Amino acid sequence: MMNINKDIEWNNDSYCNFINYLECLREEEYRIFSEKLIFTKYNMLGIRIPILRSIAKKISKTNFKDLFSFFKNEYYEVVLIEGLLISYVDDYQLFVVLFKEYVKKIDNWAICDTVVSSLKIINKNKLINLDFIKYLLNEKNEYSRRCAFVMLLDFYVEEEYINKIFDFVSKCKTEDYYVNMAISWLMCECFIKFSKETYHFIENNDLGEFVIRKTVSKISDSYRVSKEDKERLKKLRDQYLFK
Repeated sequence: MMNINKDIEWNNDSYCNFINYLECLREEEYRIFSEKLIFTKYNMLGIRIPILRSIAKKISKTNFKDLFSFFKNEYYEVVLIEGLLISYVDDYQLFVVLFKEYVKKIDNWAICDTVVSSLKIINKNKLINLDFIKYLLNEKNEYSRRCAFVMLLDFYVEEEYINKIFDFVSKCKTEDYYVNMAISWLMCECFIKFSKETYHFIENNDLGEFVIRKTVSKISDSYRVSKEDKERLKKLRDQYLFK
């Protein structure tokens, strides 16, 4: 087993040892299970997320920034660990530089959502990070835009930012499945916390049939929404679909 301590020096040899260590942790049954849920170009080892988080945490206590120059994307888990390590960067400008490059590697919802949910640095930089969200939304990459909406979902569903969320959503017109799914989750959470404002937004904006259907479906499944509000939304959905 590899000993990841704070004094480790990251070089070609230690990186190779790191890859060998990950290969020793592979679980064949979990790999088969994961490949049915996650479609990625990267080969999978089958290592569970809590284990990957634990490894990233240990590496974060080393001079981990040196490691970024060695990543070669050998496995899905390596790409995921790289993203988790970015969440430990405490300099916002460096975070932006690293994530702009990293987002080009994201090719599935699982890496996107797992990494973005870990980016606690956003909590301390919410206002300035809106510019980064705008940048991500202007990218053509489907997962750049999904990252933007997941950021909004995880860190911005608050009174101060609710109108900014609506603005971003209203300007995004896309057929990309994983972007629209993220928008639907975002709209659901906005409705749960700000039902009046979100209902008004949905009522007065063309979000597209897919987003309308998925948003209402997710809200209908929530235990945090009253039966009356669910019925109101279903009527609004039907008015939109059959007008």
